[in-house]
Amino acid sequence: MSPLLSVPALTKLLSQTHTVRILDATALLPGENTNPKLGFQQGHIPDSAYFDIDAFSDPESSKPHTAPTPARFERLFGALGISNEDTIVFYDQGNIASSCRGWWLARLFGHKNVYVLDGGLPEWLRHGGRLEQGEGVSTPAASYISQPYYARLKGLGDMLACVEKASNPIIDARSADRFYGRVPEPRPGLASGHMPGAINIPFKRLLDASGRFLGADAVKQIFESHGITSARPAITTCGSGMTASVLNVGLCLAGFPEGALYDGSWAEWGAQANTPVTKED
Repeated sequence: MSPLLSVPALTKLLSQTHTVRILDATALLPGENTNPKLGFQQGHIPDSAYFDIDAFSDPESSKPHTAPTPARFERLFGALGISNEDTIVFYDQGNIASSCRGWWLARLFGHKNVYVLDGGLPEWLRHGGRLEQGEGVSTPAASYISQPYYARLKGLGDMLACVEKASNPIIDARSADRFYGRVPEPRPGLASGHMPGAINIPFKRLLDASGRFLGADAVKQIFESHGITSARPAITTCGSGMTASVLNVGLCLAGFPEGALYDGSWAEWGAQANTPVTKED
């Protein structure tokens, strides 16, 4: 099953069922300075709600927007009026990583029918979609029961073992300049470079000029050209676990195992004194 929905496919789905929930998951990436909540209030897809990635994070963590506990996810998802049977469609206001992070979180906690709107809000507007203003749809709270799938999540210990044993391919979604340590990290205090043995596939390589995903065959070819196969599920990483999720969506689109995401990513790895770092291929 493709993780993507086109705008025409979403429009058709909305005409056929009332169990579709549309969520704007926009969150800021390094260098972005807009206000996602204000942007949602100024114009969103009709009948959508705002999915606050910062709220759907562990409030006790010192690292940016790491995955919440199952109990927190259940409480917040249920507060949005979402049930386990609903079809969820994530979109964002243009950086694609936000909606993919929402998709990955929902998959992590076991939601089955979940998609990313390919191209997000800009694609919706290109198709002449109308917008609504205000706080978004209000739905009575529901009881949500998560079914965590922790194989989709990796921590620091997992990654240290993976680097030592070269057990699974590690794909880094950061830019080549950051991956090879040619520029400083945007977050202060982090080492520059990458994990030994990691592969660099900047997330934007999977997208076209309009921010839509390339076709499944083209995405598969990109992964295969870097030695990715179905035999060993990949682990994705990036700066803070956001753009890595674009690679997870891409893996699913290309027919590979979804693999896992290293949630601490470089915000964790690059801050440690005992983690190996290289700037070489």
